[in-house]
Amino acid sequence: MNQTFNLKEKNKLFFQILFPILVTQIGLNLMNFVDTMMSGRAGAYDLAGVAIGSSLWVPVYTGLTGILLAITPIIAQYVGAKQRDKVPYSVMQGVYISVVIALVVTVIGGFLLNPILDLMKLESEVREIAKEYLIGLSFGIVPLFIYSVLRSFIDALGHTRVTMIITLSSLPINVIFNYLLIFGKFGFPELGGAGAGYATAITYWLIVVLSIWIILSRTPFSEYRVFGKLYSVSFSSWGEILKLGLPIGFAIFFETSIFSAVTLLMSEFSTITIAAHQVAINFSTLLYMIPLSISMALTIVVGYEIGAKRFNDAKQYSLLGICIAVVMALVCASIIIVLQEPIAKMYSTDTAVIELTTQFLIYAIFFQLSDAIAAPIQGALRGYKDVNTTFVMTLISYWVIGLPVGYALANLTTLGAFGYWIGLIVGLAAGAITLSGRLLSVQRKTARLDLGTE
Repeated sequence: MNQTFNLKEKNKLFFQILFPILVTQIGLNLMNFVDTMMSGRAGAYDLAGVAIGSSLWVPVYTGLTGILLAITPIIAQYVGAKQRDKVPYSVMQGVYISVVIALVVTVIGGFLLNPILDLMKLESEVREIAKEYLIGLSFGIVPLFIYSVLRSFIDALGHTRVTMIITLSSLPINVIFNYLLIFGKFGFPELGGAGAGYATAITYWLIVVLSIWIILSRTPFSEYRVFGKLYSVSFSSWGEILKLGLPIGFAIFFETSIFSAVTLLMSEFSTITIAAHQVAINFSTLLYMIPLSISMALTIVVGYEIGAKRFNDAKQYSLLGICIAVVMALVCASIIIVLQEPIAKMYSTDTAVIELTTQFLIYAIFFQLSDAIAAPIQGALRGYKDVNTTFVMTLISYWVIGLPVGYALANLTTLGAFGYWIGLIVGLAAGAITLSGRLLSVQRKTARLDLGTE
């Protein structure tokens, strides 16, 4: 990371950081995309089962790894303030926390999985596939959470291209093991949709091993000697990380879990409806990697500038990121409009699923526009270490406004399943509006600090 002196330099540096993050996020999401797509080829029940399993897992995963994202602004500000000696200690405390979180969620999941599935009105085949998919995935939770910390460290130094290479190198492995375990090729057991869970777990182990090797052997990461000393557990450091990370994690959880909640509420509809809904959500999530990546890049550059007390530069980066996200959202909306049917056919050969998916994808267009504003703003606010208000705004927008509106429209009007999607759109729009106001407030406060009036 280097200081920039004009908009052209900022734009160049921002894209250098953004592009690898985007490729990495798409690569990580492609694992879920491939799981869903290849499971769909095994049958509608496999597709629906993986859909339910993913809906239960994704909010848990994104929320808990969101806690670990606190490492990024912490390290970025240390680097910006030239306090390099504090970096390895903070990273290792993050690793300790990640292992504890992973073990806790695995144990709790073991107790709650059956009761949660029992509460849902699922066909027996779908229920069994969802359960086995999550059991397989659970073997990769520990390495996945450790990787989240190591990735935050690598990205905070501005070397986002490294995590991009790690992710891209793991994708072929995920596809190969999906092929072997879903369809039972070359003597492997034919597990159907459940095989995708085991394949993804294997891939997570590969990612974390590769990350550790790079940090140990490649500059500039090896210079920090992250694993050079066995640090003792520091609950005060855990407190610092959790104070920043818990609001981030909860904000991400409330955003992602509302989509999962809608999928679970839609379990009362037919298997075809569940499958079509999940296809549309899965593709929308893939497109969401664009504003999410911009958000993560903003956390790095804004955190770096705030650490160096260059508040005006941080503001310029924030505006740059939002503008890029809006332009990309318009491009994505155009892609959906033109390619609805081909997109649906990538996931399923079932005519009914394809037809219903094309209708859901129209609603997905409006997701892109709200996400293009809300996600980058959240990333910028994390760079400022302003996370508590964001958490409250996200909770209200999605769960107090969005979900009740969707439930009412789905159950009290003739919109049916589409009512839930309208509720999602309303919640996302409310989040975009309130978060915009918060960012302006924070920037005005730092501007006064910069002028020495506070």
